[in-house]
Amino acid sequence: MMKRFYLATLLALCAAFTATAAIEVYEFDSPAQEEAFNKLGKELRCPKCQNNNIADSNAGLAQDLRLKVYEMLKDGKNEDEIVDYMIARYGNFVTYDPPLSASTLILWVGPLLFVIIGFTVLVARSRNPKAAEQRAALDGEEQARLAALLGEDDVTNEKNKDNNG
Repeated sequence: MMKRFYLATLLALCAAFTATAAIEVYEFDSPAQEEAFNKLGKELRCPKCQNNNIADSNAGLAQDLRLKVYEMLKDGKNEDEIVDYMIARYGNFVTYDPPLSASTLILWVGPLLFVIIGFTVLVARSRNPKAAEQRAALDGEEQARLAALLGEDDVTNEKNKDNNG
């Protein structure tokens, strides 16, 4: 009985040490630095994780980025300098709101162009009366074939009613 108690205590201690090892503690000189750190942690995207910010990500790269942000804040860098450093190092992907540039122009203008082109094609096709008449009008041969098919269906339906009734 005593062995089980010691084993359970040992396992509980191991689990407790593991849980405390994952907590990062940063000490700031002022509340403004801590606020800037938290703000940058939510604004910067983890390059490894597709859509997590560095504050929420547990990836090793996100931990490194948090440490770098902390070090730069301690060195007296402001938020813009830190964001510029991260963009220079990791590209525009590291921010959630990439700037309008030649490389990101298609991301900003592409959806609008797609909607405009689609609407233009839709309006052009609906305003073409000749194509609409051709789709709507059946020539004599097609009408005769349609009548024959409908007539066969009526005869088939009547036979089925007679057989079932």
